[in-house]
Amino acid sequence: MNEQIPAGDEHGALGDAEYAEFMELAAEEGFDLEEVGGDIAAAGHGPLPVLAVIGRPNVGKSTLVNRIIGRREAVVEDRPGVTRDRVTYEADWNGRRFKVVDTGGWEQDVLGIDASVAMQAEFAIEAADAVVFVVDSKVGATDTDEAVVKLLRRSGKPVVLVANKVDGPSGEADAAMLWSLGLGEPHPISALHGRGTGDMLDAALDALPEAPAQTFGVGVGGPRRIALIGRPNVGKSSLLNKLAREERVVVNELAGTTRDPVDELIELGGKTWKFVDTAGIRRRVHLQEGADYYASLRTAAAVEKAEVAVVLIDAGESISVQDQRIITMAVEAGRALVIAYNKWDNLDEERRFYLEREIERDLVQIPWAMRVNVSARTGRHMEKLVPAIETALDGWETRIPTGRLNAFLGEIVSSHPHPIRGGKQPRILFGTQAGTKPPRFVLFASGFLEAGYRRFVERRLREEFGFEGTPIHISVRVREKRGTKNSKKK
Repeated sequence: MNEQIPAGDEHGALGDAEYAEFMELAAEEGFDLEEVGGDIAAAGHGPLPVLAVIGRPNVGKSTLVNRIIGRREAVVEDRPGVTRDRVTYEADWNGRRFKVVDTGGWEQDVLGIDASVAMQAEFAIEAADAVVFVVDSKVGATDTDEAVVKLLRRSGKPVVLVANKVDGPSGEADAAMLWSLGLGEPHPISALHGRGTGDMLDAALDALPEAPAQTFGVGVGGPRRIALIGRPNVGKSSLLNKLAREERVVVNELAGTTRDPVDELIELGGKTWKFVDTAGIRRRVHLQEGADYYASLRTAAAVEKAEVAVVLIDAGESISVQDQRIITMAVEAGRALVIAYNKWDNLDEERRFYLEREIERDLVQIPWAMRVNVSARTGRHMEKLVPAIETALDGWETRIPTGRLNAFLGEIVSSHPHPIRGGKQPRILFGTQAGTKPPRFVLFASGFLEAGYRRFVERRLREEFGFEGTPIHISVRVREKRGTKNSKKK
């Protein structure tokens, strides 16, 4: 049942014959075939390319991100360092979908301004396929900008240079001065007013590849990529060392001692896996907030490069808001998910009881996630990690043939119809699984399907077909106007 999806396949995961049969069904039900084809192509996309927006504080990065994604979502204030928590967003420009990494959230700290900007830029570049480098045209290129330029040159990633705060023709000369950075033509824009952002986005999309540089499952038997993520000091480095059976990563009781990215090839269960350790920040006194932000950037970078996210949680402590945010980041990125409860050997019966209650209360949205109880210190239950990862990957790559899916949907509609609302009863007419990694479904309905009914459909899909350890994306297309079968049938 598992299949690989060719990158850029306009039919999603559907073969030519299955696609033709599906489109005939859509025509009979009166749907616009061009729109149906677009829905399938959109849902069938593979991993999206990543565009990072970097630059000094207060040059307008978050304002530009809001302009790119078309909504006010990144936090914007007229002072540096206010972006928090979420750092990645999905965007669409001229029909092309991509992800944006917003690095507006760094804080100036005792490391000094150059080191701080360099740190956030380094993490973002690591996650990105191309970079938008924002410079304040009114200030001009600073020493900090020059330091970031050196990072960009070392990375080898495509760069689009943006001169922000060019509000009119009089500012064009200031923008032209940025040729001196040696990154090519500066694109004069006003992120606040939208001036020039369309041309800048055209250039950014030209720099982005159609798909991320990291292609999953390359070559038969190639190592699968596992992101080891979690809040500081939950034992990520200790777990990696235990899996590798040697001290590959510095372990310290101080949270956040890992600084450089560590990708490790590790033999487990007769297979080679590539683990990405994301302990990745150096936390110092009075830098709590900034350190958490750097951790978010590092986590985002690792998740974008991975197929499976193993989220480590300290079982001896209450499940925190930060734990939940990290899990949400992995789910929203569409990665297979394993929750590893570490330090299990230290738990007494009372703590185990309360942990189960916390899981029921705080992780109620992800009952499908694979769960293992481990001890990074002693190595207890480590043998359970590989089967959990393999099960999650299987669910992540599973595809249901359209015929079988529609037979299943027919059973749901007849046995559990949608509640009547406003005198009407919407129903699912047919559907298809347009993609995998993670499984993505497009349902075509006669009316709006409520969120509760969509969750019911997802639950039944999991009961019937498994999908253990993977998020499922369901989009619904409503038939706006019934057409005649003969006029729209092809």
